[in-house]
Amino acid sequence: MEFIAYPHRHADTVLSLPEHIKEWEEIKFAIERISDDQLRDEFEARTVNKGKSISIVINTLIHNNLTSNGWVSEVPIFHDPLYGGQREKGRWRLDFAKKDISVEVAFNHGEATSWNLLKPVLASELNHVEKAIQTKIGVMIFATEKMKQAGGFDGAVGTYEKAITYLKPLNNLLSVPIMLIGLLPPKTFKIDVRQEGAKKVGYIVGL
Repeated sequence: MEFIAYPHRHADTVLSLPEHIKEWEEIKFAIERISDDQLRDEFEARTVNKGKSISIVINTLIHNNLTSNGWVSEVPIFHDPLYGGQREKGRWRLDFAKKDISVEVAFNHGEATSWNLLKPVLASELNHVEKAIQTKIGVMIFATEKMKQAGGFDGAVGTYEKAITYLKPLNNLLSVPIMLIGLLPPKTFKIDVRQEGAKKVGYIVGL
């Protein structure tokens, strides 16, 4: 899978440093090794909770590729159980972390974009709540507008292009380097979303 990237606070330079480049290469590889055929096969194999987009499939494949390289998933930011219990699973946790880098796969509602961008800041700075993890850099993975359309994503999902517009007004709050990644659509197929009763279902359509 191809992607584009946008650095905040010189994230590209920071990620190219010797102490970070191995993990940065692992993140890129976790995305680039996902082929159109793999996306197609995994999507068509989902007979239960199939859904209408390829977002769950992409999430799963990125998860598998990162954890196979030692990345830890669902990492709590804080020690305090008030901010790390199961009821708060998504809110106060990072999708993935390894050494000094935290990763978020942001396929949720666009209104959550600012919160997604703040997560690596919380993970990187000192806080009044005792920390469970300390990172230095954030990597945020979004769908591009083209992927959102071709991949059958919900219309309310936040995008890479929209996230870039958040960086300027939030600049003083986003005090750590953050690399925004925008996933590009498959080249050989798209998702055709069809209304079936009360449910919308996605179908593979070749290009």
